[in-house]
Amino acid sequence: MNEQEIIDITNKVFEESFEIEKDRLKPEAHIFTDLGLDSLDIVDLVAALQKSFGVNIRNEEKVRNIRTLQDIYQFISAIKKEGQ
Repeated sequence: MNEQEIIDITNKVFEESFEIEKDRLKPEAHIFTDLGLDSLDIVDLVAALQKSFGVNIRNEEKVRNIRTLQDIYQFISAIKKEGQ
């Protein structure tokens, strides 16, 4: 899976699960302040990402540091490279 596929799938999750317009989905977009997600939305986001990518996102320190879409892209890429 290449970087563009990760971006496309992640953005699709935001579009479908949170009804966020495609033009707002930029790598530098902050999940909370720019996209309007709250702490409860994060639970849904993690579940949707796990389902879309077939990965297990554990409650680890790296997850707590995610703030932007770019952070998510990099996090998913790292998980896929680890082979989970």
